[in-house]
This record gives sequence, structure tokens and C-alpha cells, in this order.
Amino acid sequence: MTGNESRVQAIYEITNREPIAVKTPEKLEDLWASNVFSLSKMQASLPKDIFKSLKKTIQTRQKLDPSVADNVASAMRDWAISKGAMYYAHVFYPLTGGTAEKHDGFIEPQSNGDVISEFAGKLLIQGEPDGSSFPNGGIRDTFEARGYTGWDVTSPAYILETEQGATLCIPTVFVSWTGEALDKKTPLLRSMSVVDKAANRMLKLLGNTEVAPVGSSCGAEQEYFLVDSNFANTRPDILLAGRTLFGRSPAKGQQFDDHYFGAIPSRVQAYMHAVEEKLYKLGIPAKTSHNEVAPGQFEIAPVYESANVASDHQQMIMTTLRDTAKEHGFVCLLHEKPFAGINGSGKHVNWSIGNSTQGNLLDPGDTPEENLQFLAFCGAVIRGVHLYGPLMRAVIASASNDHRLGANEAPPAIMSVYLGSQLEDIFNQIKDGDLKGSSYKGQMQLGVDTLPPLTKDAGDRNRTSPFAFTGNRFEFRAVGSSQSVSGPLITLNTMMADSLNWIADQIESKSDGGDIGVTVQAVLKEVMDKHGAAVFGGNGYSDEWHKEAVEQRGLRNIPTTADALPFLQDPIVKQLFTSTGVLSATELESRYEVYAEQYILSIDVEAKLMVDMAKTLIYPAALRYLNETAGAIANLSDVGISMDKSQLEKVASLAKALLDTANELDSSIARHDFGTSEDHMKFCADTIRGQMDKVRAAADGLEGEVADDLWPLPTYEEMLFIK
Repeated sequence: MTGNESRVQAIYEITNREPIAVKTPEKLEDLWASNVFSLSKMQASLPKDIFKSLKKTIQTRQKLDPSVADNVASAMRDWAISKGAMYYAHVFYPLTGGTAEKHDGFIEPQSNGDVISEFAGKLLIQGEPDGSSFPNGGIRDTFEARGYTGWDVTSPAYILETEQGATLCIPTVFVSWTGEALDKKTPLLRSMSVVDKAANRMLKLLGNTEVAPVGSSCGAEQEYFLVDSNFANTRPDILLAGRTLFGRSPAKGQQFDDHYFGAIPSRVQAYMHAVEEKLYKLGIPAKTSHNEVAPGQFEIAPVYESANVASDHQQMIMTTLRDTAKEHGFVCLLHEKPFAGINGSGKHVNWSIGNSTQGNLLDPGDTPEENLQFLAFCGAVIRGVHLYGPLMRAVIASASNDHRLGANEAPPAIMSVYLGSQLEDIFNQIKDGDLKGSSYKGQMQLGVDTLPPLTKDAGDRNRTSPFAFTGNRFEFRAVGSSQSVSGPLITLNTMMADSLNWIADQIESKSDGGDIGVTVQAVLKEVMDKHGAAVFGGNGYSDEWHKEAVEQRGLRNIPTTADALPFLQDPIVKQLFTSTGVLSATELESRYEVYAEQYILSIDVEAKLMVDMAKTLIYPAALRYLNETAGAIANLSDVGISMDKSQLEKVASLAKALLDTANELDSSIARHDFGTSEDHMKFCADTIRGQMDKVRAAADGLEGEVADDLWPLPTYEEMLFIK
């Protein structure tokens, strides 16, 4: 089947597809968390003292009593078997950024040849998957295979249902034989502990006598694209790279803004309902779904949860989006920039900290200028963003996110913090040493009598800011759609703990037993004097800001992953993680090596794939077009009709450029004479990526000239608009 014939067949299959029958949904109260071993299920199946001990560990993060494990394991097994599960799996999150599982059966052979179902406490608490093939960044030698999983009691076990059956899934940490973290969960749990201690210290300094454990929370907005599998399966770039390496922009893209929040296509609506039903069973509070800006792009957003649970749930959301897409004849693309020329996808991480006694510690209230608690915690954020901006850029760095950052769709690669006009004014008053008051919320007068009064916030939102205050939380907008949220959460928690401790140190050293408010304001003035350069409320996309940020404010513009990842080796970053105990020097170095290798490998795969597609798909199509067109022109000439050959010459020139640039790229891929990972990354960023752009320019030029019936790849307009 030729390229065009496969495209025509794909369009036929899509447009004649039978709609998936939408079953009557279950009642939400019956559906919600039905596949989760929740506190209520624990309470119903465990002895009172065991449940009380377990609940205390979950809610206060106190050390788990190992003696409860046998009872919990037995109850968990009985519940899982009642749900049809024959297997259990320790689920962990290695440095690949994905999810890993080791499945074991509940069966235990007996000496008489029979079997029983068995799940002892020791099997619940600890597992031993083969860790040799997971990235470790030099923590251990290749031949060292032992790794341990350990039960994370604070994240609930759940049943994962597939067509092949049901499995009891137990969230775990993953560590090496020598105890180093080989995963993303272990340092996240550590970071939650250190921010709890620092926040407790600060709250008590501010006069609070009763302080519950402080936790960080997360709500991550997940963007994604849907492409029909008939199209995706004929595009090697989508299958292997998760994005289109070639593709000419269609005449209509997103310029009319008609897709954003528009009516959801019925086929996509059925898909969304299926996704949400699965998520509800898993206790994942998927609250919002809608069309995003680009055609074929959508979003799902859960409400806030504890950072650790939210991180686990985010991984489950991505898995569910991909798996359910297959059932509905789609391929779900989580790549940050699957289509050139239109918006890519992010994962806005909404982050805050709070507890049950003081509430949300980043809630300014109606009079933020009088809210000493809020001002202290917000000041800690400002200091953290200024000191550790390059680290924030490093933890959202990837080959795929580089395509998106800095474009007019995502925050720039300069880390700054947006407070809104009200809070920015308050902190500027503190900087000037004269805090007087602030603007207040008001009501909008719309001139329509039938409408109720609408409250107007004291400040607008800023979509160009990488780290924006949005009412009672900060939104880290630069996180990529395919990334785990754990890295950003670890960084935010740790830098918050560091800044809270610094502010607490200053308060203690400056306090003379007088008015604590005066002391706090004096410390916050010092914060603004030293770190106020990170506060910016203007257009983050503008050239003027880029110049001002670097030349006047001393902020870093870090455009690529090759520029960003070396900051993981910066002494200030090492000090941050090692002093707090969130990551050891060895663990931090391992992450640099792993992420550098992933960046290099990602670009290497894309470059090789681009050469293959250019030479075996696009170049032959151009030659066939040249051959057929030249023959047609010759035939017309034989009967006395002279044709303009400029089109023929243009295609021939583009075909030559395609082959020449592909060969140049192929030669660069073969280079291996790099002294360090940093040298290799810079070569990928500065040379390989530029050569890939040249190959693409020639190919996309050919797509606009070669006859449609000869073009071998589904086009952008087909993939984006045919659903």
C-alpha cells in the first residue's frame, strides 16, 4: 500500500468507525474509590488498635509500627481477592520518570501439592525487584542487581483493573542495597518531612501554640493530544518519539481560538467519561476536563491532594489516559510539543502548604498586609525562587520540554515569581520600610440587572509567569506534560524549608522580646532587598523582560536542557539538598548523570529516526513526483505544449537539500568523541538540533509541493481535525 493509499484507508476507517457504546454510569457514591483500600475499608477490616496505629502513621507521618503489617496484609489480601485480584504488585517510580511494577501471585504451594492464598506482612513491607536495569547514575555498578521496594503506608493501595484481570497495587519506595534512593518517591517523602519541620518552627515563632503536621499539596493540570490510531500507526515519529518530526502547518491551526473550551467532540467525550470512571474508582479526584487551545488538544485536572498521593495519582492519570485511548482508537500524546506551529502541552503544578490547625499557609485572607503568617511564608517563596531559580529550571528540563519553554504558549526559561498587583504592592511597601495597606477585592458592575454581583480579585493572573500566585497557591507553569510532578515538588518543598529556616534564624537573631510583627517586617525587608529581583508582574514573553531580567536583575536565562542540568552540580544546590537530607551528594550526582543521559538518548533517537524517515519515506516520494512530472512535461512537449519547469526545479532543489542535510545529520550522530556528559549535551543542543531543523525545513517544503497522492505521511490537517 502506498503512502497516500494508507492515508486514504485511515481516513475511511476513522470516518466510518462505529461509535463506542456509552454505558450508563454508576452512581458516584458507589463508584468513588471502590478500588482503593481506603481508611474506611481499613477500619471495617482491622482490629481497632491496629487501625488506630496505622491511621496515626498516615495522618501524622510517624514511624510505622512493623507489628501491624501481618494484620494489614491479611485484610488487604482478603479485600483484593474479593475484588477478583489474583496478584499483587509493588509499584514504584524509578528515575525513568515512568511507573514500574513487580507482580507476584498470592498463591503459596503446600507440601501436599495444594496451594493456599498467602500474603504475609513481610511481603507487604518489603520487596526485592531486580534493580540492575533501572537508571542509577553511577550509584552502583552494572553487575550489582539488588534493589528494595518498601511500602509507603501514606499512599493507599488500590486495585488496577484491566481486560486481563485485576491486581492489587501497593505504592512503594525503591532504594539500592546500600540505601540510596533510586526513585522519585523517596526524596519526595523526605522533602515533605523537612518542610513540615521548618513550617512548624516558623508557626511556633509566630506565636502558635497548637501546630498540626504541615504538608504540601498539589493539583496538577494535565494537557494532552489525541490522534486517531489509524494515523499514528503510519507515522514512525509518533510511534517512537511521541511527536511529529515532520509536518507542514495547515492553513487553519489555532488562530481563530475556536477550539479552546469549545464543544467537546462526541468521540472524545466518550473517551473522557471512560477515563474519569476509571480514575474515580481509584479515588483520583479528576474534577475538570475541556478542550485546550490547540486543535486535538485537551486537559484534565484533579483537585488538590497531599503532594505524595498527588504525585502517585499523576502517574496513574498518565497511564489511564494512554491505556484508555487505545480502547477508543486513539493514541494519547503526552509529549510537550507533538506538532510544530501550534501550542504544546504542559502540566501546571499548583502547589501550597498547610495543616489542620492553621489552614492553608499561603492564603492571604482579606487583609494580607495584616496577615503576618502569610507574609512570612510568601517571603520564603520569593527568597527560594531567587536563590534556586536555576534549580527550578533544571528540574523541568527535558529534550521535549525545550521545544515549549520560551514560546508564546509557555513561561520563559527565566525563573521569576508573579504575586499579583495587590501582593506586589504590599511587598514593595515592606521593601520601602513603610507598610500602610493594600487594595481590596471589589465587585464588577456589568450593567445587566439579572446577573448576580461578581467578585473581582485584587490582582489578575499572569499566564506568562513560570511561577505565579493564583489566590492561595503558586502555580508552577513550566512543568512539562510528560514529566513526573515529583521533581518539581521535591524542589519546591526543599527550597521552602531552606527559606523558612533562614527567616526563622533571622527572626530569632533580631528578636528583642518586642513586637514580633516589627521583627518579621524587618526580616522581610531584608528578603526583598536581597531577593526582590525575582518578583515580576509584567509580560514574561517580551524581549524587554529578557533583557531586563539578565542585564539589570541578574536572573538567568537558561534556554536548553544542556544549559540547565549542570546546575544540579552547583555548590548552592548541593548544599541545599545535603543540608536538608533530601538528597545526598551521591544521589544528586546520580540524577544529573541519569537526566543528562536521557536528554542525549532522546535526541539521538529522534535524529536517527529523522534520517531514516527522510531517506526511506520522503526522499523517495519526491523522486517519484519528479519522475512522473518530468515524464508528463516531456509528453506535453512532444505535442507542442511548453510547460514551466520552475516547479520541477524547486522540488529537485528541496529533494537535494533534504538528502544533503540528512547525510550531514547522519555524520554528526556517529560522533562519540565527547569528554563529558555536559560536552555531549551541548553538542546535541547546539549542533544536532540545528541540523534536525534543516532536515525538517526541506521535508516540510516538499510537503507543500509534492502531489498529495504521493505524500507518504498523514498530514497535520488530517491528524488534528479528523476525529
